[in-house]
Amino acid sequence: MNNVIFSQKLFDTAQTIVDGCMGDADPACQTACPMHTDVKQYVRMAGEGNFQGALDLIRQKLFLPQTLGRICAHPCEKACRRNTEFGQPISVAGIKRFVAEQCDRAEQWDLTIAPITGKHIAVVGAGPAGAQAAIELRRQGHQVTIFEKLNVFGGMMRVGIPEYRLPRHVIDFEYSYLEKLGIETRFGVEIGKDISFEALRQEHDAVILAHGAHVGSIIPLPGHDNDGVFSAVEYLKEISETQQFPRAGQRVMVIGGGDVAMDCARSSWRIGASEVYQCSLESMENLPASQIEIDESLEEGVAFNAGWGPIAIEHTDGKVTGITIKKVLSIFDEQGNFAPQYSDESKTIAVDTVVFATGQLVADITEGALEQTRGGRYVVDKQTLATNLADVFVAGDACGGNIVIEAMALGRKAALSVSRFLSNRALTEGRDFEQEYSYISRLDVPLPKGTTDMHRLHGELRDADERKQDFAQVDLGFTAAQITEEASRCLQCSCKLCMSECIMMNDFGDCPKTMFTDFVNNKSMDPLLAYSCNACDQCTIVCPKDFPMKEMFLGARADFVKANNGESPMPGHKAINMHQKLGFSKLFTMAKRTVAK
Repeated sequence: MNNVIFSQKLFDTAQTIVDGCMGDADPACQTACPMHTDVKQYVRMAGEGNFQGALDLIRQKLFLPQTLGRICAHPCEKACRRNTEFGQPISVAGIKRFVAEQCDRAEQWDLTIAPITGKHIAVVGAGPAGAQAAIELRRQGHQVTIFEKLNVFGGMMRVGIPEYRLPRHVIDFEYSYLEKLGIETRFGVEIGKDISFEALRQEHDAVILAHGAHVGSIIPLPGHDNDGVFSAVEYLKEISETQQFPRAGQRVMVIGGGDVAMDCARSSWRIGASEVYQCSLESMENLPASQIEIDESLEEGVAFNAGWGPIAIEHTDGKVTGITIKKVLSIFDEQGNFAPQYSDESKTIAVDTVVFATGQLVADITEGALEQTRGGRYVVDKQTLATNLADVFVAGDACGGNIVIEAMALGRKAALSVSRFLSNRALTEGRDFEQEYSYISRLDVPLPKGTTDMHRLHGELRDADERKQDFAQVDLGFTAAQITEEASRCLQCSCKLCMSECIMMNDFGDCPKTMFTDFVNNKSMDPLLAYSCNACDQCTIVCPKDFPMKEMFLGARADFVKANNGESPMPGHKAINMHQKLGFSKLFTMAKRTVAK
């Protein structure tokens, strides 16, 4: 029927449902991931034994599944409902690693690219941000050249993450995708030294700076300029390249509480240290490092001094002999400014090596052409990553990314901007910026009935006393049986409770939002939708927001009848109407008559 005029109340109710329905909302694990990998689906597929299907789904977004399966800070796990409810998230990273190890084959990689455009883009840095940007642009048909100061792929991920956590053959295998895709990489080329920044711009249609934060930071404490003091960047880079650090002594103090600090401490055992200490302003329960890194550091015997701050580095004849630390009372003042306060309690620990894992800086390779802010990071438009130079964009650590998966998302974001720049479109055109990074899910549903806490599984670890002696891989990963068990813990978070309750609605859409969006936009409704409802109200009873679906359907029926001269528009209902009419006819009434005598 095309002549139906639906009531405004009906449209208002429909719009409320469209605005609030969570049927299309992605789960928290997916929205927390900056690359929005479909965690729920690939965990389910892995649990069903469909490892290849799970990997195919992962590789739609990620070219580093084995790498991320080992070292990702996995914000998806932090957002996992089993974490927020029980403190035991699904081992998402471990599942990702397993399916990639089982099924990832170079001959299966998607090497499809669009027709060649003739445009040529320079990407500075072969870390995850630069690599992701290069991949996105190459897939669009552009020529892409990566300029890398190091002689290997991976950037800070390669020289900052120890080999016992991330074997180098894994990086090389996954990065071989770039060459297969047709991306050129020029190793050992330093912008600003071997090629000027201005020359780079002149020779390319656009430039993306993704060279990371490779400059070490040392806090200028008294005694910081003596032999035996190093930045984490210098320390980990040399260890990564040579598996040794001859300038270090036997007793090492690492200053810092993040993952980099844990990497420095654990690497110290592996280069021959006999004592390894840590100190940080943050207390043990507030350390910024991931819990597994903290746990494995403790297992390996690192002596923690969390909640203690360094005051001075002791020295004799220009060489470090110890470090004095004080108990921390507070780190920030009432206004939230960094202003550490200490008690009178102090202690001096005898060490001959001090490593500062307190942050890295971004080197300026533009000769001052771009403005830099705190930590050397370039000033960019946060939405588009554009700079004050129209043809230059920034990604990764160079503009603020902190973890690998964030760097990849920023690389993708920069590539989206470059694509618009090259085609003379507005950088904001056709973009949903929320979808380009992590965000909070709209999904807010009760736990499925019968949900109980279930123990989280971990991969098999080598014995601490054994593993701290070498750089061989520490975590040996899951078995197939463990994958099935761990995946079974996933709650498969979604709403659509009404769709499970009502068979009818499934014939007309995948959730109320879909059905009523069509109604609002087209000002029409299939009569069969309205008349299929049996008015049981079960859809509203299970709806977390109590949306009145029955009222929608019954209200639509009233409007249909009004537009159809008081009759139902359903063809089959004419016979019903006749039966009802005849049911009240004297000809068919069998009521007993009283006969007068």
